[in-house]
Amino acid sequence: MGKPVASMTGFARAEANHGDWRIVWELRSVNGKSLDIRLRLPAGLESLELDARRKPAAYLTRGNIQMSLQVQRGAAAPQRAINRPALLAYVAEARWLVTEGHASPPTADGLLGLKGVLDATPEEAPEAETELASAALQTLDGALKDLASARAAEGAEIAAVLLRRLDEMDALAAAAEADPARTADAIRARLRSQVEVLLSASAAVDEGRLAQEAALLATRADIREELDRLHAHLAAARALLSEGGAIGRRLDFLSQEFNRESNTLCAKSNAASLTAIGLQLKVVVDQFRE
Repeated sequence: MGKPVASMTGFARAEANHGDWRIVWELRSVNGKSLDIRLRLPAGLESLELDARRKPAAYLTRGNIQMSLQVQRGAAAPQRAINRPALLAYVAEARWLVTEGHASPPTADGLLGLKGVLDATPEEAPEAETELASAALQTLDGALKDLASARAAEGAEIAAVLLRRLDEMDALAAAAEADPARTADAIRARLRSQVEVLLSASAAVDEGRLAQEAALLATRADIREELDRLHAHLAAARALLSEGGAIGRRLDFLSQEFNRESNTLCAKSNAASLTAIGLQLKVVVDQFRE
């Protein structure tokens, strides 16, 4: 048994706490010919973009993956310390500007908003940002594992559906093979009836030539070759589902072959019963492709 069949569609959400920060990843996956990553990061965490884009390849091989990160600070307000030397330096400069008539007296909130007046807390320091980015990447690993599991679960369901469709095709092929209209006696009876009609319509019909044409028509109506190819394609599809992995394109090719054989079966049918089987086969093939 090979790798499990995996779908390319799925969703995963992973959450974690780091200090007073809440980390939330949301991942969505849809069909894609290759592994295409679309990443949305919050301001301040752009540094983890390269590592975040590399991680999906360890879990997935194909699909358009949308990855969105949100970080939210907890309810507790961050504590900040006033840098008194910086504040006093700003006040002294402002006093001179006011005395010289170059500015209006400063306000408290204006002074506190000046660069360097409020010291960054440890949580806002560069090393804290690095720790937050590392925690976000660890949380991303969990989200990618969940996404891979979701795609595998959906893939298993799809594989079960495909196997049921293959069983239905097998049954229809067996019904076509066993149809009484394909027996030699049935074919001879139909040809005899047609020959009698032709002979009664014209006495000039050459019976030797008529026998040759009848044999040619019988050969053209034979569906043995189509049924053999259909069985071979069904076996190949089962082998692919057993092999697993990235098999979507090869299954799509086989579904085209199924459709080709069902069309030929309908075209070569010499009885309403065989035509009905061919039409039902086309319906099942369409369901398989969907």
